[in-house]
Amino acid sequence: MDDRVTAFRSRQQLGPTNSVLYRVRTRSHEPHHRRRRGFALALVAVIALIAGVSAGSGGGSAVHHPGAAGYFTRLQTLAGRGSGSLVAQQQAAENAAIDHTLSYTPYVRVAGAQHREIALTFDDGPGPYTPQVLAVLTHRHVPGTFFEVGVEERYFHESTSAIVARGYPIGDHTESHAPMSKLSAAGQRSQLLQQVSATGDFGAPFPRLFRPPYGLWNRTTLSLLRGLKMLMIMWTVDTSDYRQPGVAAIVNSAVSGARPGAIILMHDAGGNRHETVEALPIIIKTLTRRGYRFVTVPRLLLDNPPPANQQLPAGLIEGG
Repeated sequence: MDDRVTAFRSRQQLGPTNSVLYRVRTRSHEPHHRRRRGFALALVAVIALIAGVSAGSGGGSAVHHPGAAGYFTRLQTLAGRGSGSLVAQQQAAENAAIDHTLSYTPYVRVAGAQHREIALTFDDGPGPYTPQVLAVLTHRHVPGTFFEVGVEERYFHESTSAIVARGYPIGDHTESHAPMSKLSAAGQRSQLLQQVSATGDFGAPFPRLFRPPYGLWNRTTLSLLRGLKMLMIMWTVDTSDYRQPGVAAIVNSAVSGARPGAIILMHDAGGNRHETVEALPIIIKTLTRRGYRFVTVPRLLLDNPPPANQQLPAGLIEGG
């Protein structure tokens, strides 16, 4: 699915996507936060074992250590997802970074260059290839940021639940992949909020990020986003994977356009994404060897505050 105006015209000719033909079941993978919790609990077990050995040594009755329960409780809190956990602290910091970015720019095309970090983003899902994209990311220990279309939830919501379980952010990509600049204010608002409701049914928190389908937007879009406290996320590198140009071409686009703070655009749905799935591990491997670290868009903004002057290509300014 093209994120340009030409794709919008093609979509009108082809008609709506028949998602039912591609129905698949999402593979289950161990969520990252469960692995973190498991590590913390394993650490707890080691501490408890050491405490037990210390209590039983020295010949005689066990010695009571009142601090042991406190350590156990604290580690459980840190390993969880509730208030006071490492996950909650990280999410709060990332939300603060989004708020800070919104204070001086309504959209971001590229983050700062303070660190050698890059964000991989995926549009148009969830879809039949989303489980394969998630499998690659999980195997490579790399996070992704997903911009989802609400109507796809009725067919592929298991992937949304899997994305949420991994702790990856889900952004708003409208309810039906609508060209926002061609809609009224009421129509745009409906597209935003229907998507929020659809993804929220499967565990996604209220999205802080938005990406306009086809890159089409206008001042009304920005005004609505400001009221919803959403930041519009464009892209630094368009891999054009929607055109199915071949695996080598997708890899070359991503690698040649990479730079610190870059946001790379790919698609996990909207058409045949077999080439994207094949290209993804090569992109990750190549850029990792070049010293890049992959992070989510919120983390990218936290680590690399974007410059205020966000230059967009001419075709992406106020609805193309």
